[in-house]
Amino acid sequence: MKRDLVCFKGAAEGVYLDIKGKDFEAIKKELDDKMKNSYKFFEGAKFLGVRCDELTQKQLLEITLILKYKYDFNISKDEILDSLLNVKDNFKGEADCYSKCITDEGKTKFIYGTLRSGQTVEYDGNIVIIGDVNPGAFLKAKGNIIVLGTLRGVAQAGDGGDEKAVVAAYCLLPTQLRIGDIIVRSPDGDMQYKLPEIARIIDGKVLIEPYLPNK
Repeated sequence: MKRDLVCFKGAAEGVYLDIKGKDFEAIKKELDDKMKNSYKFFEGAKFLGVRCDELTQKQLLEITLILKYKYDFNISKDEILDSLLNVKDNFKGEADCYSKCITDEGKTKFIYGTLRSGQTVEYDGNIVIIGDVNPGAFLKAKGNIIVLGTLRGVAQAGDGGDEKAVVAAYCLLPTQLRIGDIIVRSPDGDMQYKLPEIARIIDGKVLIEPYLPNK
């Protein structure tokens, strides 16, 4: 009898997703098939996370983002950022040409590789870059922008006026940063210490601060 690759399991506090195997494309397909038949069942349930010993951190992150942005799972923004900013920076061997490696999942666009000067990505949702964004590259999203690398280009999140959007990166050094209708420019010179940072609007101003998840 063929075993299920994905299975939702209940606990007192909510539900979690148990994944068996490492065929990532097959896992995503089975997840989509199951969600089509049980989409309403999980409405309002607290999501406790993904359990799997065989997938990479990057793959687990992608599954979590699919559940939140494609299927509206109850996963907080802070939980997503915890996952994003704690993924190991091990993508240097991936393709440099981002156009070869783009995938769309629901309202989140994943881009694997480095964005170089002159390259532009615009998306009607969230953008996740697994790599660096070089000076001269341009990002514009109606939702959040997350860079698992160094952000040195232009980033515009919350396009259309969404002031709840955020921009986060391992190293946040944009030439220009915009959230909603508020624009800020990076100060001259690099930071002395490189820490994951998050930019968001607080009291009508863009605040950039270190992002240090509580573990």
